[in-house]
Amino acid sequence: MSSKVVLLGADRAGEAPHGNRALPSLEESVAYVAGLGKPTAAQVLQKARESGRVAIQPRCGVGGHEEMKALLRDLETEAAPDLLTLTIDSHTRLKRFEQALRTLNRDPKDLNGYPLVTHGWQRGRDLNESVAAPLEIRHGSPDARALFDVSVASGITSFEGGGISYNLPYSKAVPVAESLAAWEEVDRVCGRLAELGLIVDRELFGTLTAVLVPPSISLAISVVEAVLAARAGVRCISVAYPQSGHLVQDVAALRTIPLLARRYLPPGVQVHAVFHEFMGVFPKGRAHAEDLIFYGALVARLGGASKLITKTYQEAYGIPDTRANIEGLRLAARANSPLLDFVAVDADRVAEELEWILAEVADIVEPLLEQADLKAAVADALERGTLDIPFSASRYAKSEVIPKRDAEGAIRYLSAGSLPLSGRALRRNDALLRRDARTDGGAADPGLRSLLADLTGDINYFLTVFGETDREGTS
Repeated sequence: MSSKVVLLGADRAGEAPHGNRALPSLEESVAYVAGLGKPTAAQVLQKARESGRVAIQPRCGVGGHEEMKALLRDLETEAAPDLLTLTIDSHTRLKRFEQALRTLNRDPKDLNGYPLVTHGWQRGRDLNESVAAPLEIRHGSPDARALFDVSVASGITSFEGGGISYNLPYSKAVPVAESLAAWEEVDRVCGRLAELGLIVDRELFGTLTAVLVPPSISLAISVVEAVLAARAGVRCISVAYPQSGHLVQDVAALRTIPLLARRYLPPGVQVHAVFHEFMGVFPKGRAHAEDLIFYGALVARLGGASKLITKTYQEAYGIPDTRANIEGLRLAARANSPLLDFVAVDADRVAEELEWILAEVADIVEPLLEQADLKAAVADALERGTLDIPFSASRYAKSEVIPKRDAEGAIRYLSAGSLPLSGRALRRNDALLRRDARTDGGAADPGLRSLLADLTGDINYFLTVFGETDREGTS
């Protein structure tokens, strides 16, 4: 167990004691990063894209400091990932810093991630200096200002999240206007850091609720967050997209990201596509899980992703151990082999799907981008449902969108709610779903019970593919 920690506090730390003087200046933090002798996250991503390979990154985070350092070192020694992660605990995500402190001092194993604000920036630097790969903060906080301050002081050069994507999937009662304002402050500091010579990679959590997210919703939310971030001064933006499970749809979605960047972002902003391996229900059998991991890595390669967030064969059972994480990284990295150049996807089908995704994203975001106050327009659109996500935890989203897989497994809109999709787009979604034999040609309303069964089957998609369950969920 780590030695007892005393909370010094951090700037804007909510319930934590105010301790701004404990943090170094931005100038000192920039100088510290320059002296680390290792690349920043933005540099790693740019190099990966230029070389045509996919950078590999695990998820990982434990409560104790020495335990976290050992985990990072083990992953780097055994699997050599391009980037490493500090996954932050739930108390810190919600600014419950005193609770994180009590839990840490009682037993670090009771934390579901690393409480960076509690450990402090000096320990953050210790982690940074213990490995050669740059670090990224992954968390889930609607207000990450205190965490970001400590992250910058720690010399960490990649920070995930956004005012929509780290609010609606996670929080019930945080007004979107508040989370957007908090993340604007984070992004403005990124702009100041860029002026000082340090480019911080800001990764947008386009995975949202991670299950059955239509591509145009994921990408529309990311476009809005990216525009806001760029306006605040961010110069490196990673757009994350969650694996749906349908090859053509996933490749097309990844390939839209640079096109959307050119369409909606100013020149001079570095943009990277990031692919999250399947975040839904994972198969239990190790061979099946490993097949899915390798398949996801191939999709990332085909889609031109700069980075892949990996999974492990233990996903179905809970938090993976170190060995499983190492094996998952090694397996995913194999997809970078030059021997796999022969692997291809139907170019015509990808092009068709890509054009439809671009059109749907335009339908959703362009009415917002025309508004003088984009943050206010976003909050209003979420209240009216013209911007929406499925299965939202937040009372500030309508959550009227109902997704459904078509007969091939691609995710479509069974109901688009109040999203301003064109009539052409809605008719196409309807036609594709009506090809699905499971709904008898779509001629009749399946009813709530049947709809819930279909959604469950869609969520259990890969369990069905591997024969671990049928569509009704029977093993």
